[in-house]
Amino acid sequence: MKKNKIITIASLVLTLLFLPRLIKAQDDKQKILTECKNAKSSFIKTDASMSNLFMNAYGYAIFPDVGKGGAIVGGAGGGGALYEKGKAIGTAKMVQVDVGAQVGGQAYREVIFFENKEAFDRFKENKIEFSGQASAVAVKSGASANVKYREGVAVYTQEISGLMLEASIGGQKFTYSSF
Repeated sequence: MKKNKIITIASLVLTLLFLPRLIKAQDDKQKILTECKNAKSSFIKTDASMSNLFMNAYGYAIFPDVGKGGAIVGGAGGGGALYEKGKAIGTAKMVQVDVGAQVGGQAYREVIFFENKEAFDRFKENKIEFSGQASAVAVKSGASANVKYREGVAVYTQEISGLMLEASIGGQKFTYSSF
């Protein structure tokens, strides 16, 4: 009897300790999904033909607010969500490091489209990195009409604010976590 009481009390204490974290995680998840939905709408509003990419890609990762800054050495980072066949399946994080002539700061959105399951799975396994040779298409009207996947991946960005002057090299690294 005493052992059951101790287990009950311990369970109650653990629940009370971790319940706020679980609620916060749910709030964070909902916040990320809302920001990704708004970013997707902004991409499509700027270039209506992007709706075809969102519908036809095997999957995509949306980073609704990436912050970037630098002065010789720079960096960027942001969080978002990963979608498989239009359904959110987890979170994604992006970290970027650059070296070279650069100064300023900016905020932008980024969406990465996966042409097929193989490219999508590479992202889920944290095996996709972009080097200085990878290029993103700046979204403007008609920019996605002739999408060009490279190794099953296409990247689009949309400036939010700021000014960044740069001639640098670097790379982006991504990590994925399921919900």
